[in-house]
Amino acid sequence: MELFATNLRRRAEELGLSNAEVARRAGLSERRYGNYVSGRREPDLATLVKIASVLATTPNDLLTIRPSTKTSAELARGKAMAALAALAIDDLERVTIMVEALAKRA
Repeated sequence: MELFATNLRRRAEELGLSNAEVARRAGLSERRYGNYVSGRREPDLATLVKIASVLATTPNDLLTIRPSTKTSAELARGKAMAALAALAIDDLERVTIMVEALAKRA
């Protein structure tokens, strides 16, 4: 359980997300998510998939040892993916237009 808890904390930190924000985005209470982060409990499969989605990663990455050798570009992409996953469709469409415009300038 400790490996899973460590991976949760590390991934949320990489994305700049608080435990409360991860819990909110995953539809969990802060207390329940806190049990996972502290290593007191492990989630069921459906909950694990929700948390992995919020953290823009895979359940496998949360459950296994992984090297933390991500580039700053990979970290930025991960942050963007996690933020996009939390948006409503109208906001997501607006952001898509803005990102496309930025990409054309580059």
